[in-house]
Order: sequence, then C-alpha cells, then structure tokens
Amino acid sequence: MDSIAILDFGSQYAQIIARRVREAQVYCELFPWDAPIEKILGIQPKGFILSGGPRSVYEEGAPYIQDFIFKTGLPILGICYGMQALTHALGGQVDPSAQREYGQAEIEPTLHGTMLDSISRVWMSHGDRITRLPEGFIALARSGNSPFAAMGDMKRKYFGMQFHPEVHHTPNGEKLLKHFVIDICSVKPNWTPASIIEEAVTRIRRQMGYEPSDKALGPRVLAAVSGGVDSSVAAALMHKAIGDQLVAVFVDT
Repeated sequence: MDSIAILDFGSQYAQIIARRVREAQVYCELFPWDAPIEKILGIQPKGFILSGGPRSVYEEGAPYIQDFIFKTGLPILGICYGMQALTHALGGQVDPSAQREYGQAEIEPTLHGTMLDSISRVWMSHGDRITRLPEGFIALARSGNSPFAAMGDMKRKYFGMQFHPEVHHTPNGEKLLKHFVIDICSVKPNWTPASIIEEAVTRIRRQMGYEPSDKALGPRVLAAVSGGVDSSVAAALMHKAIGDQLVAVFVDT
C-alpha cells in the first residue's frame, strides 16, 4: 500500500498532519525526526512531510533532516520548522525575525498556477524566517513578515510552507496536503475502511500460516472476549480471517 512518512520535529500539530493525510484516504505513519532509516523506509514511503517544531535550526543540537531522506529522491514537504530545516540543510539562510509571526496572516502568491492559488488566509507560528532560498528553489508566496512564506524546487519536488496547512485556521489547507500526497507523490487514495480490514485479515493469516483453502489443516484459536471494543474487534477480525477455526469465549469482567 502506498504511504507517506511524517517526520515529527516536536510540533504540537504533528498528529493533525497525520489526520489530514489519512482523511485524504492515504496511509501514513508518524516518526520522530531521528528515527532509524530501517523504521522510516520500512513502510516504503512515496514522500515525506516534515512537521513544525519549537527549535531554531541554527541552535546547537537542533533537530535536522537525516541525509538518507534526500538520497531517496522522493518528494518532500516542509511545514514551518520543517521548511526551515529543509532550507538550512540545502544551503539557504534562516535568521531570527525582528517580529514573531503568530496567528492569522495573509499570504500573496508570487507564482501563479500552483497549489497555493486557492490560499490567502493562513495560520503562522514562527520566530525565525528564511532570508535566502537554497539553490534551485523559487518563491511561491510571501506574507507581510516573511518574504518566503512558501517555496518550491519543482525539479526535485521539494516544497516548503512557513504556515500550517494542517490546522483549520488555514482555510483550504487540507487541499494543499491532499495535493502534495496524491498529485506530487503519486499516492493512490485507497486507504479506506475496507482496505484496512483486508490488510488486517491478510496479516493475521500470514502470521498464523493459515490458508483459506486448507481449513482442516489451519490452526485453531481460543479468544477471550469481554464485550469491549478491543477484544470484540480483534475477535471479529480473527473470525473473518480464519472463520470457524476461531473459538470465542465470553469473559465477564
């Protein structure tokens, strides 16, 4: 199944980013920014989203983008701190802003015909700003306090937004995220309830070595069910996977 890896740089909105991606029927997983390569690439992502965070990229010990992310050649979207980390890693300049930008703000597209055409009001939350773009990037939008409120490298499919498209304070922001994961990353929006169940059933059968065509030879399972959500859903999935090989016993807790 196609997937997106979200790297968390300490944002209070990281879970909201994941929710927006999943609302677009795209599977994603949230990882700490310094998660091991085998963990992140283990889901075979088709793109990366870098979250915001409270640090400054020029501080000692600040979170950074691991080199293997760039070596994958996959699309990247940096949000707030993620945009600054992307800029810093690729040779641009990030400096303290004379005025912290927090709250509702207006942005103006500087290049038309992009995914930002439908965005004007956004939610900002940053104390630093980008003063020089990395090589290969162009400005996509500006605000009153940020000359580079959004940027893009069309060739490498690297994008950055100084604002937060994931929060409801940015009207149409969810469309930006959907555009990135589906149109830029070419992810198929097939993460639906039906596909989730199908994947769970397949995983159960694989783990148990069960083949539907060999019911007589399949393993039998005894499941204790309390009637709560967890045990009931687990039992329902097990029954769908192995049928009458499941023996469910009610446990009065």
